[in-house]
Amino acid sequence: MSHTAERPRIDRRGLALLLFAVVGWGSNWAPLKLLLRELPPLTARAWAGLAAAAILALVMRARGVDLRVPKGLWPRLCLAALLNITAWMGLVSVALLWLDASEGIVLSYSMPVWAALIAWPVLGEKPTLLRVLALLCGIGGVALVMLGNGVEIGAAKLPGVVLCLVASVCFALGTVITKRWPLAMAPGASVVWQVALGMLPLLVGALLLERPDFGALSPGSWGVLAYMAVVPLCLCYLAWFAALRRLPASLCTQGSLLSPVVGMMGSALMLDEPFGPRQIAAFLLIVVGVLLAVRG
Repeated sequence: MSHTAERPRIDRRGLALLLFAVVGWGSNWAPLKLLLRELPPLTARAWAGLAAAAILALVMRARGVDLRVPKGLWPRLCLAALLNITAWMGLVSVALLWLDASEGIVLSYSMPVWAALIAWPVLGEKPTLLRVLALLCGIGGVALVMLGNGVEIGAAKLPGVVLCLVASVCFALGTVITKRWPLAMAPGASVVWQVALGMLPLLVGALLLERPDFGALSPGSWGVLAYMAVVPLCLCYLAWFAALRRLPASLCTQGSLLSPVVGMMGSALMLDEPFGPRQIAAFLLIVVGVLLAVRG
């Protein structure tokens, strides 16, 4: 009689949902960069995000999901929205004014590395050797993004690099805090409220600081706005949570690394951005760092 344990079967539908989510998120970078040629960043994000929140709310209600926020949960919900949505989406969008989309992708997907570091003081998870190596890989990837020609530091990119890193650290902090103090809500309801609340500061900033000319928007830009609202912010989130119910969390985390691959390829094809040895090396360093952080 064989005592060899059978490997658990992977849910194919879960894999399909995961693939849809990560490809959809990755495909958003190049269109967003194109949209910023016609719309300022806060405006581009705020209106698409609020439309997404409204659509998500309708979908959740149609599914019978209770959208009411439990008493006493508002402060933590607002904090999560501020870190996961406002800081993340707002700062990354503004950062693309200085960075190529591919560079923004590499920096943004370093967030699991920072989460592993933040987990030490917040969750009491002491850094292991793997997590120290993950941090070093993450720093190496950031350094490569900063390089200009040869070994010259691209000072013109510094504002974008700083904004992207702050956005990644904020998202990582939001992830760790939510793990430490989970939101007692259905995942779908949590996403609806976080997107809605997180977009409000961006809308206020857009109304106060930006002067968009919607009348001058090309049909393609209107299509990008609609795509951003429906696919990355609605369908991809729904697919992601459905995949999490069917697949191991570690598989989903590692599968999310497909997003930057899709984003970098899309940026090279749609925006003619460089995709050479420096970009590839920076991306590989970040990927190795993320994998080490997940396993550490």
